[in-house]
Amino acid sequence: MSWKDLISLCVGILGVILFLYGSNYYNATAGWSGIALIICAIVIEAFLKVYGFVRKRGKSLETV
Repeated sequence: MSWKDLISLCVGILGVILFLYGSNYYNATAGWSGIALIICAIVIEAFLKVYGFVRKRGKSLETV
């Protein structure tokens, strides 16, 4: 697991914790920021996977 994946995982976990805190104490700001962090973690992870795939595919096309 790379450090980028680990950071994305930690941001997602922080988002879940903030969402649960916001839902238990009726704090809308914490809840919505938790949802935003969860979405950001998913988008960042997907971007990193696509970027890695495109970069790997680009290197294989250069060698041909």
